[in-house]
Amino acid sequence: MGFARTCSVALVGVEGVVVEVQADLEPGIAAFTLVGLPDKSLSESRDRVRAAVVNSGGEWPQKKLTVGLSPASVPKCGSGFDLAVACAVLGASERIDPRVLPDIVMIGELGLDGRVRPVRGVLPAVLAAADAGYEQVVVPECAAAEASLVPGVSVLGVRSLRQLIAVLTDEPVPDEEPDEQGRPDPLLAGLRMPGTGAATGMHSMGAAQHDHGHDLADVVGQLSARTAVEIAAAGGHHLFLEGPPGAGKTMLAERLPAILPPLGRQESLEVTAVHSVAGLLPPGKPLIDAPPYCAPHHSATMQSLVGGGQGVARPGAVSLSHRGVLFLDETPEFSSRALDALRQPLEAGHVVIARTAGVVRFPARFLMVLAANPCPCGRFSQTGNSCECSTPMIRRYQARLSGPLLDRVDLRVEVDRVTRSALVEAGTRGDSTSTVADRVRAARERAAARLTGTPWRTNSEVPGRELRSRWYASIGAMDEAERSLERGLLTARGLDRVLRVAWTIADLVGHDRPDATDVARALQLRTGVPRGAPMVIGAMS
Repeated sequence: MGFARTCSVALVGVEGVVVEVQADLEPGIAAFTLVGLPDKSLSESRDRVRAAVVNSGGEWPQKKLTVGLSPASVPKCGSGFDLAVACAVLGASERIDPRVLPDIVMIGELGLDGRVRPVRGVLPAVLAAADAGYEQVVVPECAAAEASLVPGVSVLGVRSLRQLIAVLTDEPVPDEEPDEQGRPDPLLAGLRMPGTGAATGMHSMGAAQHDHGHDLADVVGQLSARTAVEIAAAGGHHLFLEGPPGAGKTMLAERLPAILPPLGRQESLEVTAVHSVAGLLPPGKPLIDAPPYCAPHHSATMQSLVGGGQGVARPGAVSLSHRGVLFLDETPEFSSRALDALRQPLEAGHVVIARTAGVVRFPARFLMVLAANPCPCGRFSQTGNSCECSTPMIRRYQARLSGPLLDRVDLRVEVDRVTRSALVEAGTRGDSTSTVADRVRAARERAAARLTGTPWRTNSEVPGRELRSRWYASIGAMDEAERSLERGLLTARGLDRVLRVAWTIADLVGHDRPDATDVARALQLRTGVPRGAPMVIGAMS
């Protein structure tokens, strides 16, 4: 009788559980039994592992073979256990010394020829292994850079099972024949999920990509909207842009990621882990260090927005835009059910998806930008009253955005139609992306210094009770906002959000605490009612 064990990782969302892979050989009729709640793709590993071992020059044991995945109560899915299963079987048959296997975590899929193929979720899997105390990890060669992002872990990247056997047995490591020059590497196919490319709007395009050829100075006019975009970036506030077609709503949203500060180390690991699980890591770039940008089509389902789907729950658009921007263009065209599902992640910063097999939690702290026309034809607010929509049509169109959802949006701006004079006259262009990004970075540094020692980093994250008790505005500055609350123009949540925006404006202009003018600007952006306050950043300083 032979026995050997090694380790792999089962992913539940973006969280990993270390699984012990055990192989037991007993005399009897040759059979291969896999136990431990495997799914269909994992059950098929019996045939993949057998073929890979034989084609790698190994001898398949002709005995009764049982492979167990422990803990047996945790569902296992995917093909990333192949490498661990193969090494456990080879250890039980004494082709590999069983004593060298227990302290190694192995992640990778095996091809029938013995090549090691990459799988999604390598980064969160290695993070889970490091948290469990493991220091040695074996991954596919093309995923070694991603696994090396985790500190304190020794990563071995292998291209084939033959190479791994040679390393574990102290034999000369064979050289694998390279693929034909100029042809794509077939092993990289496992790093990306079909149907999630750039054309779907669900990709991880960040500030670096959008900064190329997309400058904020290209937006003509729209001073109030530009100011709102800058405030949204400085404080992490959600933004609603309403205006006729062609006014520049999409241009503003596309340029927002470029003025956001670069991601910190911990934020980069969070974003990279989500995109690794989704199979959306850019080729050759294992670490995402720029805020992601996600713009799903208005026909997107609730599952594609918040995550889920049949079988294993997948991260949705709100998680793919974690620490970045989620842009919903033509927002009223989204289904009401999908839009209302955004309420919980907007408040909590994460999504919890409950299924019969278990509960999955995905991070979802994003900056949401909504864009909508004033009516179905889009000409309701234009001069000349050329709108052809009836009053009931306009009312039904605008009612598609529920009050509870809009109550969670801090900034609401009406984008006006661009005039001919604004297009042809000089001096109508605002600051460039780099200039605005510098102001945003300085404002975030002021907020971070004020929030030192707390779990929050931006003004939008601070709870209302903390704002009212620790970081209050100047004396009398909130009087007008409180009167709006008494008249029913603001909710209690809305009053807290006005104070948050006022703090962001104060950080942008360098005030120690919000004054009456800062609160008036925040109240105007919240309600859309003019308060006589200038809405240009240059005029604020």
